[in-house]
Amino acid sequence: MLTFEQAQQDVNKLSKKPGNDVLLKLYALFKQGSEGDVSGKRPGGFDFVGGAKYDAWSEHQGKSLEQAQQEYVALVEQLLAADQH
Repeated sequence: MLTFEQAQQDVNKLSKKPGNDVLLKLYALFKQGSEGDVSGKRPGGFDFVGGAKYDAWSEHQGKSLEQAQQEYVALVEQLLAADQH
C-alpha cells in the first residue's frame, strides 16, 4: 500500500490525465488530507474552477485527515492499476 506522500508523487506518473471529475476528487481528498476542513469564502463570480474546487473540498467536511489520506491513496492505487492495462 502506498503512503500518502508516495501517492502524491505516483499520481503524476499516470500515462494520461484523469477526467475532471477524478481530478476534482483527487484535489479535494488531498486538501482534506493535508489541511483539514475547507476554510474561507467560496470563490464567486466567474472563478468557475475555484468554485468547483471549493465545492469538491467542502464535500469532505468533517472527514479526518487520516480518512481523507486513505481515500486519496486508494483512489491513486485504482488509477495506477487501471493505467497499467
